[in-house]
Amino acid sequence: MSFLISYQALEKSYNEKPLFANLSLGFCEGEKVGLIGANGSGKSTLLRIFAGEEEPDQGIRSIKKFTRIVYLPQVDRFDEDADVETELRRALSDREMEEHQKYTRVQKIMGLGQFPAPGEIISALSGGWRKRLAICRALIQEPDILFLDEPTNHLDIEGILWLENVLKNASFAFVLVSHDRYFLENITNKIVELGRIYPEGFFKSNGNYSEFLRQRSAFLKTQEDRENRLANVMRQERNWLAHGPKARTTKAKFRIEKAGVLEEELKNIHFRNQQNKRVDFGFDSTGRSTKILLEADNLGISLGGSQLFKNLSIKLKPGTRVGLLGKNGTGKSTLIHLFEQTKRPDEGSIETVDGLKIVTFDQNRKRLNASDRLRTALSPLGDSVVYRGESIHVVTWAKRFLFTPDQLDLPVGRLSGGEQARILIARLMLVPADVLLLDEPTNDLDIPSIEVLEETLLEFPGAMVIVSHDRFFLDRVTDRVIGFDGCGDASIFADHFQWLNACGEKKTEKKEPKAVPKKPEKSITEKKLSVKFKLELEQMEEKILQAEGRVSEIESMLQTPLVLNDPAHLKEKCEQLREAQERVEALFERWQELEALKASCRS
Repeated sequence: MSFLISYQALEKSYNEKPLFANLSLGFCEGEKVGLIGANGSGKSTLLRIFAGEEEPDQGIRSIKKFTRIVYLPQVDRFDEDADVETELRRALSDREMEEHQKYTRVQKIMGLGQFPAPGEIISALSGGWRKRLAICRALIQEPDILFLDEPTNHLDIEGILWLENVLKNASFAFVLVSHDRYFLENITNKIVELGRIYPEGFFKSNGNYSEFLRQRSAFLKTQEDRENRLANVMRQERNWLAHGPKARTTKAKFRIEKAGVLEEELKNIHFRNQQNKRVDFGFDSTGRSTKILLEADNLGISLGGSQLFKNLSIKLKPGTRVGLLGKNGTGKSTLIHLFEQTKRPDEGSIETVDGLKIVTFDQNRKRLNASDRLRTALSPLGDSVVYRGESIHVVTWAKRFLFTPDQLDLPVGRLSGGEQARILIARLMLVPADVLLLDEPTNDLDIPSIEVLEETLLEFPGAMVIVSHDRFFLDRVTDRVIGFDGCGDASIFADHFQWLNACGEKKTEKKEPKAVPKKPEKSITEKKLSVKFKLELEQMEEKILQAEGRVSEIESMLQTPLVLNDPAHLKEKCEQLREAQERVEALFERWQELEALKASCRS
C-alpha cells in the first residue's frame, strides 16, 4: 500500500534538545492511526510537521499527488463574531464550487454536527460546541488525510461518542493524538507510539489499542532479554580482554573488533530500556476509620433558573469511589463544590465528621501561579518537602514527577498542560486526606501517567469523587457513577455502560409521538396496536442494535490486558456480559410476540 504522505530521515530539535532523529514514518489510505507517547515525546510537533504547519530541521517529505491534507489543532481559533453557518462556509471560500453546492455541503455538515442553533454567534458557544464546530470545519473540507490533535478535549461524553461514530464511518485516513484509551480502542486500526525506548524512535502495531498493548509488551520483553544476553556476553569478553590477548592473529583482531561492536550495542539498548521511567504518585491518607465521612441528603441546586439536580442522596465512606458523568454544565463540578462546602445547596443537607480533611484537584489549574518557578510550585516552604513524615529535597521530589534539575527555575506558565497537572498532583500528595475530590484529573496527562494515577487511587483507603469523561479511567477506579441527565435528575449507576443505556432509553421516550386520532373504521384491536404496540415494535430494532452493541463492547473489554490480568475485574465484566446477552434474548422474544400480535390484527 502506497503512502499518502511520508517523511524520511526526519529530525527536529528545540533548544538543542532533540525530539526526533532519523525518524522515517508514513501514513496510507484507509489507515486510522492513534498517535501516542509520553508528554514531551513530540506528538503535537510531529502532527504539525506532517500537516505542513511546521518545518523540520531535516527530512524528505513525500506526498501523493492531489492529496488533500487538513489539520485540526488543539486550540480552536474562530472569528468570534461570526455564526456557525458562516464559519463553515468560510472553510470553503477557496474551493471552486457552485453556490448551491456550498450551501448543500454546509447544511449536511451542520446536520452531522447536530448544532441546535446554526445561527448562534461563536463567542456564545460552550467549549464542547466550539470543539464540534472545529471538527466540522475540518470535515467540510473533505480531507484525504486528517490530522487531529487531542480532538476529545472539551467534549463531554456525548460529544466523544458522537466523534467516535463520525470517525468509525470516515472514508478518509486520519492520524490523531489522544490519551483516551476507549476512544483509541474503538476507532483505530493502527497505533504508533513515539519514544526513545524504541530503536527507530517509534513503535507501530496494526490493530486497535488492545492489540498494541500485546505487541508492545512482547517487544519490550524481547528488548530487555536482549540486554541481559548482551550483558552476559560482554562479561565474558571483558574477562578475555583483561588477560591481555595479543592481537597478532586475524582471529584475535576480529574478536576485539566484535567486542567493541557488542559494547556499543549494549550501551544503546541499555539507554533505551532506561527511558521507560514512570511518575511516582501516591496520595497520603489520614487513616481515619470512621464509618461515614460525609452524608448528603436530598441535595438540590439550580443555576440561572434551571434545575441542575434534585433529591440526590449519597454517603461517602472509607473506600467509596464515585465517578460523576454527564454533559458539560449538568452539575458535576457543582456537586464537587457542594462536597467541599464552597457552595451551599438550595435544598437538602450535607453532614460531615468533625475535622474532615478534603483535598481537591481543580481542573482549571486555578491553584497554580503561572509566574512561580517550578521549584516554588513543588516546594513552597523551602528546599524540601515533608511527605508521609519524611523530609525530601526538592530535586529528589521533582525527579519523582519526571522533572529534571534544569527545569526547576522555569516559570510554571512555560510548562505543558501535562506537566502542570503533575505539579498539582504533587502538591495534593503532601496533604493527608479523608476525601479526594478530583475534577478532570487526567486532563493533559499521558497514558503512562494515567495508568500510575489509577493504581495510586486504587490504593487510597479514603473516599473519592471523580469528574471525568475518560471512560476507561472511571471503569478502572470507581465502584459506581452518578449520571446527570441535564434535566434535573442525577441517579446512581453501576458503571458508565449502565448510565449510557439509561440515557438511550430516555431519548427513546422523548421521541415518542403523540397518539394519532382514532379512526372509526378500524377495529378495537388495531387501535390498541397503533397506540401502544406499534410504537414499541418500531423501536424494537433500535433497542436490539443497542443491546447487541453493549454485548460487543463488553466482549472487546474482555480481550484487553487490563481486564484479563485482573480476576475481580474479569469476573465483573463476565457477569455484565451475561446480563447483556440475556437482555438481547429477551428483546428478540418480545419482538416475536409483537410480530405475532401484528399478524393476528391483520387476519
